[in-house]
Amino acid sequence: MKTSAERGVDYVTDAPDPKASDGHVVIEVAAASLCGTDRELYEWTPSAQAFNLTPPVVLGHEGAGTVVEIGNGVIDLKIGDKVALESHLICGSCYSCRTGDAHECAKTRIIGMHIDGLFAEYMNVPQDICVKMPDGLSLESGALLEAAGVAVHAIQRASYSVAGRAVLVSGAGPVGLVVAHLSQLMGAAYVVVVEPNPYRRAQAAALGAIAISPQDNPVEKCLELTSRRGGFDVAFECSGAPVALGTLFQALRREATVVTVGHPSKPVDIDIAQYINKKGITLRGIFGRRLWETWEQSLLLLDSGRLELDWLITHRKKLSEIDEAIDLLTADACKVLLVPGLG
Repeated sequence: MKTSAERGVDYVTDAPDPKASDGHVVIEVAAASLCGTDRELYEWTPSAQAFNLTPPVVLGHEGAGTVVEIGNGVIDLKIGDKVALESHLICGSCYSCRTGDAHECAKTRIIGMHIDGLFAEYMNVPQDICVKMPDGLSLESGALLEAAGVAVHAIQRASYSVAGRAVLVSGAGPVGLVVAHLSQLMGAAYVVVVEPNPYRRAQAAALGAIAISPQDNPVEKCLELTSRRGGFDVAFECSGAPVALGTLFQALRREATVVTVGHPSKPVDIDIAQYINKKGITLRGIFGRRLWETWEQSLLLLDSGRLELDWLITHRKKLSEIDEAIDLLTADACKVLLVPGLG
């Protein structure tokens, strides 16, 4: 629980069990996945403060569990259902919500920030953000669907233009790895992943991508692979590193596309004249997942067997080990799960 506007969290053992309110269900949390935003919230960085979180609140916005209690007015869910959670709560009535862009709802609230989240044994969840999981999919895999959906959304935002293309991915965290994996599944000609961490770089290489360090001149490598085209076709910035965008712009051909996924910790300078105007690069950003197009796409990929996610999991920790779990996010790890059942 984030109890105050400062670094750290409190491990609370005497909180009352939640009750299912109207339109809500209580889930028993099977697994909750940590992401970079959780580390920002833990550290209480300016990036975290920009989410306007008001302590006290239980953290955790990626996870899955089993329905154990039903509130009044709940339809289509029953006790025993396994569900993954969309982390964004939308208003449903603004212009964006009513015109197919609910992921851009200006009144978006986020679980684990604006309502109690998943770093707990139980959570009271609005039925609207529960996604029934396909038969045979583990609850741990379900805890990865929110993050994997960000990668799917990034490729959607690039108009699926990865087949037969040269694809550059900055950052081999979980989202960057899934972007690289999906690009390969969809028939990319080249997938180059730029990552400073040797452990994560090895994970990208294990997927079959060309994995290189930022110190190994990725621009030169991309231009070498696509010399007659003048650069790569599409790039995904998944690291949040402020210096990454400049490398991507230089490595792309004219009229290419950049999709930004990571959130830089500070404003980033962009040479509009050089790259947007003269080079004609299209710059697009994403936040979360398209509701509910991204979920339908992700579930289809899982149902087909083309996409599998368990390989992302490298560590499982108890709720009481939250400090160690946070530290792993900047160490040799990929997806770190908090598993209440571990004790």
